[in-house]
Amino acid sequence: MAPSSNAQWPPSPGYWPSSKFTSMSFYKGYRNLWGPSHQSLDQNSLTIWLDRTSGSGFKSVRPFRSGYFGASIKLQPGYTAGVITAFYLSNNEAHPGFHDEVDIEFLGTTFGKPYTLQTNVYIRGSGDGRIIGREMKFHLWFDPTQNFHHYAILWGPEELIFLVDDVPIRRYLRKSDATFPLRPMWVYGSIWDASSWATEDGKYKADYRYQPFVARYTNFKASGCTPMHPLGAARSPPPRSGPG
Repeated sequence: MAPSSNAQWPPSPGYWPSSKFTSMSFYKGYRNLWGPSHQSLDQNSLTIWLDRTSGSGFKSVRPFRSGYFGASIKLQPGYTAGVITAFYLSNNEAHPGFHDEVDIEFLGTTFGKPYTLQTNVYIRGSGDGRIIGREMKFHLWFDPTQNFHHYAILWGPEELIFLVDDVPIRRYLRKSDATFPLRPMWVYGSIWDASSWATEDGKYKADYRYQPFVARYTNFKASGCTPMHPLGAARSPPPRSGPG
């Protein structure tokens, strides 16, 4: 990705998948999963936070087999090392230890350094990059603490596309059934302490003198096929431009 100082990058891709899907209220599509005392809803903007006692997470009320899943997120400025803010697909609760997962994660940072956006693809419990696309990291072309920006996963029968403000930043192809998510997944969001690895491989830890660590979510979109719908029945429309 381009340096965050280049505010004009990238140009519009001429393709806006988020405009094709209607936003939903939080409670229409989601519920609290853990840390209910660290979660609040105000005019459909959900705030979750982490402090010494707990983080928080939410989950979609139903699973999907493919589709478009997005949310507009605003991150906390300042010292956030060790803190992970996430929006992702997973079936970990249905298949513990042998699950599929597709992640958008924001890795907390230290003063004066930009956030890192990390994407992950795990299939049946494996994230081995020699077989399955391991994590890929990006620095955004804007400051994600200043305003809400839309982050999304487009899950089709032949590819996964990760998008930021409708710009595709990563494309993960279905090379075989063994390396692509085929089982239903739920949509999740969370904030939690990952001090052991999140910031510069664990060099900097969460410092609770700066608590609470807050993340805000709004403009929820989740539209896709039901678990009974065969994954290969429809193809996702490809972006007209963007990184591969």
